[in-house]
Amino acid sequence: MGYRKLKIVVRPVLRALWRPEVTGLDHLPGHGPVILASNHLSLADFVFLGLAAPRHITFVVKAEAFAVGGPAGRFLTWLLRTMGQLRVDRGAGRGARAALDASRAVLDDGGVVGIYPEGTRSPDGRLYKGRTGVGWLALASGAPVVPVAMHGTGRVLPRGAVVPRLGRVGVRFGPPVPLDAYAGRSADPHARRAATDAIMHAIGDLAGQEPAHTYANTAKR
Repeated sequence: MGYRKLKIVVRPVLRALWRPEVTGLDHLPGHGPVILASNHLSLADFVFLGLAAPRHITFVVKAEAFAVGGPAGRFLTWLLRTMGQLRVDRGAGRGARAALDASRAVLDDGGVVGIYPEGTRSPDGRLYKGRTGVGWLALASGAPVVPVAMHGTGRVLPRGAVVPRLGRVGVRFGPPVPLDAYAGRSADPHARRAATDAIMHAIGDLAGQEPAHTYANTAKR
């Protein structure tokens, strides 16, 4: 089953069971490279975001997500592969570089990349500091960055759960983040940080989450 057929089959089920409210789709360009930068509350985020958008979104997914055991894990692996997601070893070194290079290739082909700047799911519902990879990707590719806020997915599939719960889900798209002040400065760490902070501020405005002024991985440790 291909990506389009999967959406045709699964979208009515999601609408019937979780009644997702999707707003701001007019901010997503109909063609050309786009970065969708979203908050990250649950493993279910990529499913609801991927099926809410009319365009095919490519997410770079950590390799561990393809190796979860049990029936639910096998279903997740099948879903990730069917949706054409990129498997990359997560890490601060070569894994992170490979993820960014793979995302850049998608954008260079005129595709849509979904990225979670926090780097991992929020451990407590707050919005954590963004990793500057999203800033580099935006400035190096020149692709517009559309912020996205997920609502309710943390309750539908909380950390550690394997069976989703019923509940209302929201997917909200915002206007592209203005990054013209940093154009052409992808090699400048200060520009990458400033661009990333602007993206996270836009996500926070949409999501209404309390900001946490540290990285999510640090909070987890």
